[in-house]
Amino acid sequence: MKEEGTSEHRLHAAREARAVVPIVLGIDPGTRVVGYGAVVVAAKGPKLLACGALRAERDDDVPVRLAWLRGELDRLLAKVKPTVVVVEAAFAARNVQSALRIGEGRGVVLACAAATGAKIVQYPPAVAKKALLGHGAADKTQVAWMVGELLGLAKIPEPLDATDALALALAWVQRGEQGARSRVGGRAGREELPEAIRVALEGARRTRGVGRRG
Repeated sequence: MKEEGTSEHRLHAAREARAVVPIVLGIDPGTRVVGYGAVVVAAKGPKLLACGALRAERDDDVPVRLAWLRGELDRLLAKVKPTVVVVEAAFAARNVQSALRIGEGRGVVLACAAATGAKIVQYPPAVAKKALLGHGAADKTQVAWMVGELLGLAKIPEPLDATDALALALAWVQRGEQGARSRVGGRAGREELPEAIRVALEGARRTRGVGRRG
């Protein structure tokens, strides 16, 4: 019991230490490729901190991949020191085997994140898409485009696993601006979207349209 209390105290201290400068880390889980994207919630809006993808060897057995992933995630979390970790939630997949494998990867991600004391949030893909684009049917290129717009980047980050992860982090920020319990069902009108997203979407409509940017 004493050891558990000490562990809880350390996790609480870790949360308190990171609360001064909110850092949100999005993670798009898998068993071979895991996308990640971290943003700092600055006064003038979120700023890119880091992004990329962790890639395990294709020929390694699943247990070996998961062990490798755990080590890489531990190093990433220690470097980024997120206040919040947003993980893509499980969703129905046609391929049962693929769903099981992704679930194994999610388990490693959640365990590593929980060990840091960060707040853990899980969003289905459609929720993150709606938070950024106003609907949940956007494709990966549209999501990547909006990520670049919201972060003010001259070049959209690669690969798409990274922009998917950044979208999760940005979705938490945007939903936080609208209230933690903002509704996510049904069709969103433009008036329901945060100002930064409305401006970006209107700009896209006047030029080449969402998702056509190379």
